[in-house]
Amino acid sequence: MDIWLAERFEQHRDRLRAVAHRMLGSPSEAEDAVQEAWLRLSRTGDEAIDNLGGWLTTVVGRVCLDMLRSRASRREQPLEDDERHIDVDDAEDPEEQVMLADAVGPALLAVLDTLTPRERLAFVLHDLFEVPFEEIAPIVERSPAAARQLASRARRRIRGASATGELDRARQRAVVDAFLAASRSGNFEALLALLDPDVVLRADATAVRMGAAREVQGAAAVAETLAGRARAARPALVDGAVGLVWSVRGAPRVAFAFTIAEERVSAIELIADPARLAALDLSPMEREPAPPTSA
Repeated sequence: MDIWLAERFEQHRDRLRAVAHRMLGSPSEAEDAVQEAWLRLSRTGDEAIDNLGGWLTTVVGRVCLDMLRSRASRREQPLEDDERHIDVDDAEDPEEQVMLADAVGPALLAVLDTLTPRERLAFVLHDLFEVPFEEIAPIVERSPAAARQLASRARRRIRGASATGELDRARQRAVVDAFLAASRSGNFEALLALLDPDVVLRADATAVRMGAAREVQGAAAVAETLAGRARAARPALVDGAVGLVWSVRGAPRVAFAFTIAEERVSAIELIADPARLAALDLSPMEREPAPPTSA
């Protein structure tokens, strides 16, 4: 019986993992959510479950909602707002909904994190996985009409991010976060995958005096130069673009200015000259990824 139940569960695992990853943005947390669904199924059995796939999606959705709530830093709108201010979903252009759904990935996590947990869950389940609002409603503890409104608000937020350039910034952030993680861990192959083949790393005179090479060309050479470095750097906006800043006792010492094209880094400039640093608009960014545990 347990083997048969496990085999049935495995038929749904990939989809459940995809659902959880889209909702949570973390592979490890997605695995935790899927494992919790298996534990609940193993305790319940499937004798009374007519639609196992739907039941598992509901369980994963509820687990993810709890996890999102636990990390949320902003309060959701009250129930009265959801129920009383229902509007038709912006003409619900099917082509536009497909484009929005296709755009959701690591680059959009920064935008998704601005949504309430219910908005995020309704958008992901409906727009990415075509779950009907009638099935989403009990997960978010709302009526189907209110669940539709949650997804609608999420869509408007994503459209607004795209219109204001926030979406481009989110894409930049995804690349820079991946670059920082690969550099800190010394993952040469991961760095190589993030760099344009013709990438150029340049350093100003002050950075050169600090030990940097004046110019390094090519993905392999730049990856070799940066692997295992940038451990103390932190994500920051450098004149409005996503970059990195290394500070000592709160004072910026080196800024990493990135040029990013087609999800790859095509140029990096190391700026250490005090006068140039003072002229830059440097703003620390939140949501820094946890540093690697390896030395």
